[in-house]
Amino acid sequence: MQGFSFSTSVRVRFAETDAQGIAHHASFVVWLEVARVAYLERHAGGYQAIRDRGIEALTTEVCVRYHRAVYFDETLAIWARCGDLRGARFAYEYSIVRDGELVADGYTRHATVDRKTYRPTRVPAWLAEAIARAEVSSP
Repeated sequence: MQGFSFSTSVRVRFAETDAQGIAHHASFVVWLEVARVAYLERHAGGYQAIRDRGIEALTTEVCVRYHRAVYFDETLAIWARCGDLRGARFAYEYSIVRDGELVADGYTRHATVDRKTYRPTRVPAWLAEAIARAEVSSP
């Protein structure tokens, strides 16, 4: 997927579908999180490593645009990229693809806070550098 250097795959589980076998809209939000956690695992040592350093990354906004229905037992590629780091904020963009066809896209916005006080704190330099390295490798 052009502009993205990272993806992970998910297989649509029966529990994620409605009576018609179509993936429920809320499942897409879960898949974005799956991609985000996998991205952090690959590029920043994992979400737990961030927490272990005293930081939480709270989700402040989610947007999903649905283009095509997705069905039970299909395999999807969830493409993710991170950017727009400013102060205590950053964002991810996503494209969800089935066999080369865009089925959904969207973004999430996040804020870093101190894990003990939940007060906003700047995105730590080590995390910003890990994200910059990951995104430089993007085609």
